Amino acid sequence: MPDSLLSVAPAVRLVNRFDRAFDNAVATARTCYSSRGIISPEEVAGEGEAPDRQRERRARRDRLARDLYQAGHHTTFQHGQFQFALSNVSRHFLWSFLHSHPFYNSEQVSQRYVAVNAGSYAIPPLAGEALAVYRATADRMVADYLELCEELTPVAREVYFQRFPGRRGDPERWAKEIGKKAQEVARYVLPVATFAYLYHTVSAVTLFRYWRLCEQFDLPLEQRLVVSHMVEAVLEAEPDYRTVLEEPMALEETLEFQALERFASGSPRAGGKDFTARFDASLEGKVSKLVDWKVNNEGTVAEAVREVLGLTPNRLSDEDALALVLDPRSNRYFGEKLNLTTHSKLSRCLAHAHYTFRKKISHSADSQDQRHRMTPGSRPILAAQIDGEPDVITPALAALEPRVQRLFATSCERAWEGMSKLKRLGVPAQEVQYLLPNAVAVRFSESADLLNLHHKLTMRLCYNAQEEIWRASLDEAEQIRELNPRLGRWLLPPCGLRHRSAVNPPCPEGKRYCGVPVWKMDVSEYERSI
Repeated sequence: MPDSLLSVAPAVRLVNRFDRAFDNAVATARTCYSSRGIISPEEVAGEGEAPDRQRERRARRDRLARDLYQAGHHTTFQHGQFQFALSNVSRHFLWSFLHSHPFYNSEQVSQRYVAVNAGSYAIPPLAGEALAVYRATADRMVADYLELCEELTPVAREVYFQRFPGRRGDPERWAKEIGKKAQEVARYVLPVATFAYLYHTVSAVTLFRYWRLCEQFDLPLEQRLVVSHMVEAVLEAEPDYRTVLEEPMALEETLEFQALERFASGSPRAGGKDFTARFDASLEGKVSKLVDWKVNNEGTVAEAVREVLGLTPNRLSDEDALALVLDPRSNRYFGEKLNLTTHSKLSRCLAHAHYTFRKKISHSADSQDQRHRMTPGSRPILAAQIDGEPDVITPALAALEPRVQRLFATSCERAWEGMSKLKRLGVPAQEVQYLLPNAVAVRFSESADLLNLHHKLTMRLCYNAQEEIWRASLDEAEQIRELNPRLGRWLLPPCGLRHRSAVNPPCPEGKRYCGVPVWKMDVSEYERSI
């Protein structure tokens, strides 16, 4: 495998960390069995003791650390946290690797609000004609993005002033906000190779997992490059972590690689048209289709509420139990600024209801969807779903104007033409897929308990949420309401919950108010293009 990209190297900087994190991991383990109270990291390391005694202490520390690690007792390593500042990393890397699990915190630059500059994208290790094709295609995608920003602005302006008719008399005042609406949609044609910068915080045990599986699909080269820098930065600060750190598993040893070798003749394109046609038909016209659920969701939640309170059905009916925990008039936690439900004994009863959705959304929308880490999905090896023809999601605003829709479609067609040329030149799929546009369709299943799904739908039913993920969330809320009406009726955006909680103003967004009194509407009346 090559050892670098041709573009500017990923920049990784360790900016914050726990002091003496390795010593602390062992100290926490020893504290579990200590009759003397808390064991300190300093004691574990023999701080201030004679050199011979200190060496003995540290040898004992290292033996215990290895023993804990080998036995799988990894919670002690979760205490140590590391915050990295990352730059020059691709959006595809974030989607495929950094944000594909629940154990992290991340704040990244938004393509919705920050414009993308020409040339700001990852370039895999190509040469000759392949490199020329790659650069030309990526540069044209960025140029298409800039053109679409301009072409979408009149469309966004008209829709914006339909929502805010009182603002039409002062268009200059709102020009920047309208431009952001156009930019939000234009970004769909940017390549997933586009660079991002972010803060990313993980525990030591998550970093161990990163390192062990950094060479898995989708981007083994970029993943290894970035994670190696993260590991090096931690080892420079805490070299004792070498005591337990394992080497990466080779791509060929991963389950996913071996499965593709077995079932797809070594090609990362396992599905193609047969797969996509079958998947799309199963959606029955929806963005997100409810395909599985627990058979007694409502009754189970109601029974759990009674269990918390020590009541029987003759004292608290199912109807009243569900209203107690879900109606914001009684469960005032839904009107709070903090999400308190996971800390509330009664609210936690919602964890017993469960739903599975099959969905098809763009890479761009899924990059937001996956940030809801407690509603996990079985996201694909993306190259396994990609065929030789454009397979994209067209944003609603772009579909309003035929000229804009043609520009969008032409840009996506050119991206696929560039990828086809690279494939004919023998470029591996893991490098070709950098040219996929943000609009590329991602197909997967996603499951969640109602406790965490409620929070996700609250945030994403807001009219300020990105339009595509809002539409998927609306599908989900409506289907739950049809299946389990006593649960689904309370799946509302923040303003709906706050209004029901008698919190004023209903909208928490201040000057970012969407312009629509959504709290007065039924979910069946929701509609938007921006």
